[in-house]
Amino acid sequence: MSKKIKVQLARGFRKNPTESEKIMWNALRDRQFLNLKFRRQYFVDGYLIDFYCSELRLAIEVDGPIHSQKEQIENDQARQDIIEKKNIKFFRIKSREIKLNINQVLKELEVFIKKNLKYFPSPAKYEREKD
Repeated sequence: MSKKIKVQLARGFRKNPTESEKIMWNALRDRQFLNLKFRRQYFVDGYLIDFYCSELRLAIEVDGPIHSQKEQIENDQARQDIIEKKNIKFFRIKSREIKLNINQVLKELEVFIKKNLKYFPSPAKYEREKD
């Protein structure tokens, strides 16, 4: 797949996100979550990731109902294995969990980050919390 086609594909997904992706993006965008910069529909090694934080080398995948099918589970795992070899961690979340309780999802994500990744809050975030 050419780079031009990949860019068009990512752009299309950004313009027409699922309901869960919209909710998640609204929570992550503009450094609202732990003052981290996330990108959406980001390519790594030719694979499209729902959300990516380069600072932490963290991929977030929102799994809708299709991701419960055996063949899709196998494809997802193979893709994840390839990307994890690039030293990128994966956080997978079911789309229904995002719709039901985004705040709980964000708490789980924060725990995952603090447990599995080198995360140090930026001084700007620390200053805001002190006020």
